[in-house]
Amino acid sequence: MSFHHRTAVIALLALGLLPSVATASSDDAWAAMRADVSAKCLKAAAGSIDKPKAVVDPFGSESFGLALVSGKPKGAKGKITQICVYNKQTKTVELGGELTEAMLKAKAK
Repeated sequence: MSFHHRTAVIALLALGLLPSVATASSDDAWAAMRADVSAKCLKAAAGSIDKPKAVVDPFGSESFGLALVSGKPKGAKGKITQICVYNKQTKTVELGGELTEAMLKAKAK
């Protein structure tokens, strides 16, 4: 095998590995973002929900991470859900109002 042929084969093999490396770091970055969204949304909801649970949108929107945080309202019965919006630039969260089970099951008019 000539030097140029060997070099070409090595270059092609190296290029074949690049997409998997980029995908891995991208997957890691998405996982880190989802973990941060969950942690910050749960912390924000802890003031109004006993033992809150978060369901994080896997990718959110272009600018925001999104999650639904649910649980028993503090000092009350039932279950509430709040929409949590995570700003991807500032890494801060804001919670929407308390949505009751009846509100979530209501049919659109």
